Amino acid sequence: MSRSEIRIHSVEEVRDLFGKHYNLSAWATRLPGERDQNFHMMCENGEQYIFKIYAPETDPKWLEAQDRVLEHIANAGGFPVPKLLLSASGAGTTVIKETDGTTRFLRALNWIDGKVWAKARENHDIDFAQIGTLLGQLDICMKDFDHPAAHRTFLWDIAQTSKHREFVGLIKDDTVRAQVTDILDRFDSDIASKLAKTPRQVIHNDANDYNLLVDDTQTINGLIDFGDFIATHRICNLAVALAYAMMDQDDPMARAIEIVTAYHRVNPLGEDEIAILYDLVACRLAQSACMAAQQHAKEPDNEYLLISQAGVTDLLAKMAKLNPAIAHYRFRDACGWEPCPGSRKVVNWLTVNADQIGPVIPQSMDASNLHIVDLNGLSLDQNGKLRPANIVTDAIFKAMDDAKAEVGVGKYLENRKVYQGPFFETATKGEWRSLHLGIDLFVPDQTPLFAPLDGVVVVSNDNARDFDYGPIIILEHATPDGLRFFTKYGHLSRTSLPVSPVGRTVKKGDLIGYVGPYPENGNWAPHLHFQIMIDLVGMGADICGVAAPSEANVWSSICPNPNLMLGMAINCQDIVERAPAKITAERTRHLGPNLSVSYKKPLKMVRGEGQYLYTDTGEKYLDMVNNVCHIGHSHPRVVAAAAKQAAALNTNTRYLHDNIVNYANELVATFPDPLSVCFFVNSGSEANDLALRLAQAYSGRREMLIVDHAYHGNLTSLIDLSPYKFNRKGGKGCPDHVKICPMPDGFRGPISSDDPECGRKYADLAIEQLRAFEAEGRPPAAFIAESVLGCGGQIVLPNGYLKHVYKAVRASGGLCIADEVQVGFGRVGSYMWGFELQGVVPDIVTLGKPIGNGHPLGAVITTREVANAFHTGMEYFNTFGGNPVSCAIGREVLHVIRDERLQANARIVGDFMMEQLRLMAPRFDLIGEVRGVGLFIGIELIEDHQTLEPATIKAGQVINLMKDRNILLSTDGPLDNVIKIKPPITFDMADAKTFLDCFAQCMEIVSA
Repeated sequence: MSRSEIRIHSVEEVRDLFGKHYNLSAWATRLPGERDQNFHMMCENGEQYIFKIYAPETDPKWLEAQDRVLEHIANAGGFPVPKLLLSASGAGTTVIKETDGTTRFLRALNWIDGKVWAKARENHDIDFAQIGTLLGQLDICMKDFDHPAAHRTFLWDIAQTSKHREFVGLIKDDTVRAQVTDILDRFDSDIASKLAKTPRQVIHNDANDYNLLVDDTQTINGLIDFGDFIATHRICNLAVALAYAMMDQDDPMARAIEIVTAYHRVNPLGEDEIAILYDLVACRLAQSACMAAQQHAKEPDNEYLLISQAGVTDLLAKMAKLNPAIAHYRFRDACGWEPCPGSRKVVNWLTVNADQIGPVIPQSMDASNLHIVDLNGLSLDQNGKLRPANIVTDAIFKAMDDAKAEVGVGKYLENRKVYQGPFFETATKGEWRSLHLGIDLFVPDQTPLFAPLDGVVVVSNDNARDFDYGPIIILEHATPDGLRFFTKYGHLSRTSLPVSPVGRTVKKGDLIGYVGPYPENGNWAPHLHFQIMIDLVGMGADICGVAAPSEANVWSSICPNPNLMLGMAINCQDIVERAPAKITAERTRHLGPNLSVSYKKPLKMVRGEGQYLYTDTGEKYLDMVNNVCHIGHSHPRVVAAAAKQAAALNTNTRYLHDNIVNYANELVATFPDPLSVCFFVNSGSEANDLALRLAQAYSGRREMLIVDHAYHGNLTSLIDLSPYKFNRKGGKGCPDHVKICPMPDGFRGPISSDDPECGRKYADLAIEQLRAFEAEGRPPAAFIAESVLGCGGQIVLPNGYLKHVYKAVRASGGLCIADEVQVGFGRVGSYMWGFELQGVVPDIVTLGKPIGNGHPLGAVITTREVANAFHTGMEYFNTFGGNPVSCAIGREVLHVIRDERLQANARIVGDFMMEQLRLMAPRFDLIGEVRGVGLFIGIELIEDHQTLEPATIKAGQVINLMKDRNILLSTDGPLDNVIKIKPPITFDMADAKTFLDCFAQCMEIVSA
């Protein structure tokens, strides 16, 4: 029965059917459909469903298979897919007989309320990566599902692309018809055989822009319509999604890469799958064009069949302008693989065989004869427009003369503003091909050029377009072990072309051409553009010499640094600067997935000065959370000390040097006796790990007492001592050799800070854990605690706490370790070290973070007795700990704290802040407690002063509101509801007043 013969049900009939079979009274609204009749059912009880009446020719086995796949996914849990509504008879799919005797099938699924992706993507902030994450996870779920009905021949299976040839002639648009024909030809000649070798499984097969739903937060909350699911090749599922997600996008490849990156992160793809993915996307578009054409020919009034064809036509046109090889390499890069396969091997061969490479120009390439050319500065006028080539030539060669250099050098990967005009425009809005892929050698025109290696001329052409390369020659080279690569020589004279015609075989040292004069060299100052290429990517003479910065990874893999062959002993490679979104993508691909960033919209910081940070756009932020750059970002005295010593010597502690003993003497002088021995390391984590070793060597024990919610570092040994890690997500709980002392929190804990015996009582709770160890016959090696609790929520220890705990631990034969990694070096104001607030002297003190003002440095300070116990015959050596540069930096930090009176500043400004915040507290019920010392302050936000319910969400809102006012803060504490304040101790009164004004504004907003 054809569709024209199928009886269309009225909404009244649908209501009756639904009520009869599901015992639910509902209103019906018709929805579009290709083969079946679909209705939105709104029940009187508020529940909503989609009700489907299937076409008579529908295979019941296929419907049963859909029931099974939905059940399989529902059992896995966590996927936003519809769930079956069982009929009154308990069936998933119900069979009915129409009045004309036709058998029809009914199914009801829960309604997912959302906006279809096709409409939602009009909002440019939507996250395309979530498509890849969802499909990657769904494919993992479906991997172990199978059903006989899924193994079928289906025209919407990309593997069946060849079967669409019979419909190509029905495509009315000549351009689209030609594009589709080319796609089918490529599929038959190449892609089909490659696809056949890729993994197979059951897939959804139709994650198009009308089957994906999003909620009000632009988060996918629905993947609907499993009617096309099939057993085929896994990669087809991703290809289908890309085909629709890429539609109506200014930069379709950027969106595709976001999706592929996310998919690969959760469900790794194979290189064979990625190699054909771009072609499979094209195949899906070709299928869509063919199916729409043949179905529309049968049903010219069914506009639903053409709903996505405008998008198909537009995307086919955009893809026709893209290079398939570059698309493949971009996908490889998205998956974290070498973008251009074989590039590393060529680079290694050139590196190993550098002595076999000959010169390209006759001039000396000694560093003294070279001058880096500032092409942007010399080529652009004050308005950023390109100056005439003759003026630029004079400026470049004058700069070379002034530097007494015969060769001017234009850098590799330099981002140049000189590439202007349509020739350098890209499909991405606002981006130009500006990243230089070669090295320029500015020498007089007619300078002869020589082959650096044996090769064959494969391109000899005059690229005569304005600002192109003019005459160009490309040589192909082959290594003895079969590697193949190319070298390009651009901006030549026209007399070069007959010297090196295509097919000429050249030997190393043979003349291949001459540097061209203006204007025949493409209208540039005389120079040679020299470039290495692993692959010509089908472009021949038009192979790119400059690329879009967003494609830097790919093009730098295709075109590695030409200095591999030129051998100049100078820095001729520039730094690639990336937009924040691109950096985020790079982090995702190449850095550990548990490396977090601050704020929902991350900031790209490029400069720091004092207590301020500056973004790539020049925006200034007050830094109130960075306790690493203790004496201010980029302090000029620290920078100068580092540069001076680095220019003289940097080696290890096996040689004698003044810096290490001078620094040790001055650092130890800040500690009370008997703390007198230094060990230098590279970080606070290393310091705490060494402190643990010292305690174990001294006591002969392994057991440790710690404070709840503490964090002592990222080494395995220290994760065991950090409830902040081991008791939270991903942690394995408290290890057997550790006991946790309750956090002495006088606000939220069982003993109030108003109790005059608060410190002793909390100490008694800690001593209970000590006694538990003793009762087990294994007293602890040490007790370790921060002198002020950072991750615990900026908790200032109650008076007497450490004195009582230290006494009990020492009586048990253990040591006392003070972790000063966050609070040391005068931050507490009234003392240099936080433990001095408690009137105690630890056995071991660990230092990090502020010690080097951002330089990787740490230290352990201990007694001679403990140090001697560690001297067991096993040498302790740290390659970089105590090196002359680090010691010069650490010593200068001490001097700046002294000379700029920063400890006093921390006390004065910190006291003012605490006073003003406490005066502010009555205005805002959200403020539960203001606590801290010096410039180490916490503001705990609560919803209720009786229950102390944490205001975690509102604390996060405050942080983001403050960021909007260019002030950087963060939260801490077990409940993430404490605003933590620990700025560089250069933070002054003006900064404090700015903060207080803005904080009050933000509290008004979140309190409303």
